[in-house]
Amino acid sequence: MKVFDDVLTWEGYAGKFNLCAGRCRLRLFDLAKGDAGGTPVLKPMIAVVSDLPGDKLTTMKSVSVRACIGHVATTIVHRFKIEPNRMVLIEYYPRATYGLETKKIIPEKHDVVDLQWHGKKALFPTWRPLKAPLLDTVRDLIAKNP
Repeated sequence: MKVFDDVLTWEGYAGKFNLCAGRCRLRLFDLAKGDAGGTPVLKPMIAVVSDLPGDKLTTMKSVSVRACIGHVATTIVHRFKIEPNRMVLIEYYPRATYGLETKKIIPEKHDVVDLQWHGKKALFPTWRPLKAPLLDTVRDLIAKNP
């Protein structure tokens, strides 16, 4: 079940300078509230974050999700009152084309972000490719919520 599908903004640090503040698209799903067929899920919260298209072109201050993933994860957990160990955080990059006549293709990418939680802060991210069967579930959720 979709819980949230909109732009998420996160605070930066360094007081009024607000360094590393930004925004991204967040699609938040709760598999425990969906049709899981009665099967319990250890990590029912799926958070899919993506950079906003064209965001880098509109402002010099914007930063990528990957650069601030700790801030993003911390914001999601606090804003939606999620237990960090019950959430899977996924960075999603849609298929892109470039070059003359857009013949070059960058395939879509789904990366799981593993974080270490210290108190209420997400630190030390590591990335790994998302594998089946969760990859199939996430692709289906994204397809239903383009």
